[in-house]
Amino acid sequence: MSDIIQLLPDHVANQIAAGEVVQRPASVVKELLENALDAGSESIQLIVKEAGKILIQVIDDGKGMSVTDARLSFERHATSKIKSAEDLFAINTKGFRGEALASIAAVSHVEMKTKQTQDEVGTYIKIEGSEITTQDVCVTPKGTSISVKNLFYNIPARRNFLKSDAVEMRHIIDEFQRVALAHPSVAFDLHHNGSSLFSLPSSNYRQRIVNILGTKTNERLVPVEEETDIVKISGFVGKPEFAKRTRGEQFFFVNNRYIKSSYLHHSIVSAFEGLLRDKSHPSYFLYLDVDPKTIDINIHPTKTEIKFEDEHTLYAMLKSVVKHSLGQFSVAPVLDFDRDSDLDTPYSYKEKHVSIPKIDVDRNFNPFQDSQPATASKQSRNFQQKPTQSWESLYVGANTESIEDNFQTSAIEFESDEVTGNLFENETEEHQANSFQIHRKYIVSTIKSGLLVVDQHRAHTRVLYEELLKNITMSSAVSQQLLFPIELQFNANELSLLNELKDSLVQTGFVFEGSQEHTLVVSGIPTIINESNIQDLLQRLLSDLEQEVPGNQFSQNDTLAKSMAKSMAVKAGTVLNVEAQQHLLNQLFACKEPSVTPQNRKVFVTLTSNDLDNKFI
Repeated sequence: MSDIIQLLPDHVANQIAAGEVVQRPASVVKELLENALDAGSESIQLIVKEAGKILIQVIDDGKGMSVTDARLSFERHATSKIKSAEDLFAINTKGFRGEALASIAAVSHVEMKTKQTQDEVGTYIKIEGSEITTQDVCVTPKGTSISVKNLFYNIPARRNFLKSDAVEMRHIIDEFQRVALAHPSVAFDLHHNGSSLFSLPSSNYRQRIVNILGTKTNERLVPVEEETDIVKISGFVGKPEFAKRTRGEQFFFVNNRYIKSSYLHHSIVSAFEGLLRDKSHPSYFLYLDVDPKTIDINIHPTKTEIKFEDEHTLYAMLKSVVKHSLGQFSVAPVLDFDRDSDLDTPYSYKEKHVSIPKIDVDRNFNPFQDSQPATASKQSRNFQQKPTQSWESLYVGANTESIEDNFQTSAIEFESDEVTGNLFENETEEHQANSFQIHRKYIVSTIKSGLLVVDQHRAHTRVLYEELLKNITMSSAVSQQLLFPIELQFNANELSLLNELKDSLVQTGFVFEGSQEHTLVVSGIPTIINESNIQDLLQRLLSDLEQEVPGNQFSQNDTLAKSMAKSMAVKAGTVLNVEAQQHLLNQLFACKEPSVTPQNRKVFVTLTSNDLDNKFI
């Protein structure tokens, strides 16, 4: 038999590796930013056009590369971070696999300019699909500038797989924020389509968090600090009252590297047990410094998963440290049955003489006396009641004969018995008995064939969904203007998503005065919601939409209507009177699809007389 195993060409191997390393434009941003940090940069600029599909450029002021290093950096498994297998257990850099630049160059057009401090001129390299087309000298400042253009130009299927610009840009912002939060001493700038999104100066951890998430974040942070032989824990957790329904402000950094760990996340959630509202997520920014020998980073090419040598000890320590911080800063509630602060005596009463209170009694007061009391005012004593004229004087000059002719009062007959009945009494009783509520959750109504049992929350969700979808797509809803506009705080990702949905939200009845830095001003709301529910409604909406916004407009509006209907619908446990029950039933069966919710869940069930008979067999 002939040999069938062959060595793959380098450009094919690079494209295979790119499938794991470069998943979307945000992956390129992450790799380039980490390379800039490993070069010892103090200032990094990120320039993006059309969410990275056209251009991703990273400019740093690091140590740069020589001519040989610049050429070798695009070869597979070529790296300056490690030299032997033992170095894998003492990694202090972001990259070490040597696959990033080779994978990026395999699926895009790359241009790089780099220069070291001692060199007079720099190196310019241009690569298209792993093939170096140009290498020359150039004039460039110290550091490195890498431009990645036309990402996935040679893989049409992968390029078509990319989401909308808004979704891809949010992923880029996520990666940018993770790197910026891990290195507050480095200045970062982000520009998208010519506009500046972030300009972060060199600062400390707290200032970097505030600069990214807004000034109102400062008052919500509780510091966390602990150092042991195993790990050094520092950072901040958010106060429980500011917990959000959306995920996105949960950050773990191990040796200044962002990681994801559901196990450690559970330890933080358990530390907040009893302090959070239902379905709320705490915010935390925790930095862990551990011995590099006790962790394994080489789990996945993205390097966001880490294996710890002793996860159980780390879990217990994180939970204990967060609980201690919440209690130390009087965030956790405390019950003290020994004393009541309302009964404490003020210090000013310490030297005050105690005397018996005096009681003044008006002995001349007589509640049964007709005349004015002797203590009445002079004005009341001088008041004299004028005699009232007789009622006959009111009709002086009137034609009394015509009045008597028109009103034959003597001929009027009155019924001797008072009518106490109600013409619609029986009908009302029958109407009231037509529906009733069970466990404040289900509405039971009688029908010809038996009983109808309706889930009130699901029924109202279906009614609101069709109403909201009609308002978004056809005619705008009525808005209720607020006397005092409400200012709501959101981070950059949430605010960009709300701005994208602004037109659809206006159709549902919202009125926005504008948006400032991390602040959205609402001056009008739909008439069917309360002012106090606006924050929760928008947070739930962001929770449903922040992961993946559908590409076409109709799917986006459909998701918006589903989320808002679910948030605004009457909840289980709400008492409804008979009129409200009947109104909800009438609205439900006026819908196009009354039998299922927008999420395709059953709204009502029917119990026929045969079903009831079978229960007694």
